[in-house]
Amino acid sequence: MAAFARIRLVMLSGVACSILAACGADGVASPGEGVIVIPTPTPTPTPTPTPTPTPGTVTPAANCPAIAGPDQLTNLGTISGPGGEWRNCGFPTRFTATTAIPKAPGVIYSLPGRVDVGTDQGATSTNNVVTLTVDPGVTIFGATGVSFLAVNRGNRIDAVGTPTQPIIFTGRGNVVGSAGDQTSQLWGGVVLLGRAPITDCLAPGATPGTAACERDTEGTSNALYGGAQPADNSGRLSYVQIRYSGFILSAASELQGLTPSGTGSGTQIDHVQIHNSSDDGIEVFGGRVNMKHLVITGAEDDGLDTDVGYKGNIQYVIGVQREGGAVGDSMMEIDSNGNEDAVPRQNVAISNFTYIHRNNAAGNGVSILVRGGADYTFANGLIVAPGFRCLGLNSATTINPVNPALDEAGPPKFFSVSLQCNATPFRGTSGVTDAQVQTIFEAGTNNRSNYVPSLTSLFINGATETGFTPFDAKTLNAFFDTTAYVGAVRDANDTWYQGWTCNSSTANFGTTSRACSAIPTT
Repeated sequence: MAAFARIRLVMLSGVACSILAACGADGVASPGEGVIVIPTPTPTPTPTPTPTPTPGTVTPAANCPAIAGPDQLTNLGTISGPGGEWRNCGFPTRFTATTAIPKAPGVIYSLPGRVDVGTDQGATSTNNVVTLTVDPGVTIFGATGVSFLAVNRGNRIDAVGTPTQPIIFTGRGNVVGSAGDQTSQLWGGVVLLGRAPITDCLAPGATPGTAACERDTEGTSNALYGGAQPADNSGRLSYVQIRYSGFILSAASELQGLTPSGTGSGTQIDHVQIHNSSDDGIEVFGGRVNMKHLVITGAEDDGLDTDVGYKGNIQYVIGVQREGGAVGDSMMEIDSNGNEDAVPRQNVAISNFTYIHRNNAAGNGVSILVRGGADYTFANGLIVAPGFRCLGLNSATTINPVNPALDEAGPPKFFSVSLQCNATPFRGTSGVTDAQVQTIFEAGTNNRSNYVPSLTSLFINGATETGFTPFDAKTLNAFFDTTAYVGAVRDANDTWYQGWTCNSSTANFGTTSRACSAIPTT
């Protein structure tokens, strides 16, 4: 966790306690925000002058949309911001039946606190009870700092936007216009809870990777995940933005932007941007989910964090820390020390990533940290971290040789990975030497630690990158595309990141993407 976030937690704790004592957890406001107050209407003069409409300004719908099923929306009046005025339609605290959330003119949706999709069906269940469908272009905001969306085991979310109509999850400050380039911690984020195998079981003596092994999600209570169904399906997130999330509930207990927990390979996650999470952008706890086309901007801890026996594949990632170089830890933090030979052992392959590391004082001391005995394969990657170390391997178990009995695939592997770092790019700790890290990196093919970038628009390949020989990631797993290039973005004609993302001072994704600080009005 970013150091300043911990300090802010201490400063806020007294205020938070007084608010909780006064009105209960659901009434807690985000830091620096007040609770929405709907004023009592007062008589207006007759006749009332007809206002001149302002182009592009939202006017509130007369009512909240009617939705099928028993779980109805709550009309919370209106909420105003720079984009206009919306009808604020509050979600129920739990969706008990399959529900569709429509895109409706003049309507915005809010989470009153924790909102559950279905109830936990347990590790051994095989059914799907509740699906929450979210239409393209819908905006949902956390009304309080402790708001988050939890998709419980045996239930699904179907949030599928489009390149021009992304679905946006954000915090109240973003709606009313108080969010800026340094804003975070406005709400909790999105948590997916699945029935796929994990390690580090909650129950003493439970066997990792079995239905008896489950855990409670970091920063929550009774948000259980884990099981023995690798292909479990928690639904789909596509063309989605998750902004200003990651509220800290207690020391070392926080939510990320997106938290897939025990999520199976039947789940589809693609074209997702996490912007300004106060903790990690995405933290994966076990499971088997695969992901493509990720954008992580401005995370205050790690961009991508993976743990507790996660096995999966990831392709096309743009990761950028905030301008100024004072926010953000590693671009990737992989596993934790302790319980290092638990099976299933973490084993992940990632290809076509471009990381812009700006914090030369990051707590982990390296742009990518691998530890805890995890197995990883890195392919077609670019790391721009001038003035900083790029790669760290921690713990002798992380560089152990292949051992099928321990589900051990050997030391991390690197293929067509290029590093721009300081004079000492490699760091070994806890039984690993710097020289060993360098040897492991150089054992791969077409790797270099003397990379001089020619990237344009921050993350688009230039002439230097185009000249690098790529690795065929499809040889690792059929999930991967074979690419004729390294990095996340081939050239200026490669526009997979445009339109559905949002722009900030951290990274600009082009004129078809809108500002992260603004709510779309169409």
